[in-house]
Amino acid sequence: MPALLRAARLEPGQRVLDLATGTGESALMAADALGPRGRLVGADLSLPMLRGALAKVGARPIRLAAMDGQALACRAEAFDAVICQLGLMFFPDPLAGLREARRVLRPGGGFAAVVWSTADRVPWGGALAWALLERFPDRRDEILRGTSLGEPGRLERLLGEAGFRDVGVTTETRSFVFVRRLLGSGRVGRDPLRPDAALRELAEDARRAVRDAVRARLERFASRGGLEMPTDALVASGKK
Repeated sequence: MPALLRAARLEPGQRVLDLATGTGESALMAADALGPRGRLVGADLSLPMLRGALAKVGARPIRLAAMDGQALACRAEAFDAVICQLGLMFFPDPLAGLREARRVLRPGGGFAAVVWSTADRVPWGGALAWALLERFPDRRDEILRGTSLGEPGRLERLLGEAGFRDVGVTTETRSFVFVRRLLGSGRVGRDPLRPDAALRELAEDARRAVRDAVRARLERFASRGGLEMPTDALVASGKK
């Protein structure tokens, strides 16, 4: 998201770490902002994700590395900035990840992250989460993990506990448009909030019932033959 780069205030020639880089979308944006003299490391635990990122890197100054964001194989004060796009909420211990991000930052270096807001403000993912919670009420933390850092005040508190100063969190609202036919496919289980495991445990008739519940929840977003859904993300920043 462009909002991530604005929050990070990247400058040409900087050294930047992209935590939970996934298939490299944020790394590509950041590398373009850094220019040919910049250096970017994209770190992720998933080798398949990193292979997907490698296919996109081209001649950009990006190095990809398999690393645990909670125990980075990087020396202290190695980077001018650390960024993380839609990954921090999936860390088993987000505070540990934030402390590691601060450790590898030079004094005065900046951290920026984007996470999803609460499930009610991410309707295209939250609809599935709410439908699954009706069947798995004891697995609330697992099912809502993708929006767990959207709770009011939680992200600010974690950044402060990790030792960051000048902490700021703003809300970025974007409109996502989907074609209606996708709701009837198996893709309902490929949700970026990741409640996939619970869905796969259901029998086929129960999965159909979940899909019906999701469609019913999303009907209010019908627009011009598709679905248009305003979605909130939180953009956080802080300095070492």
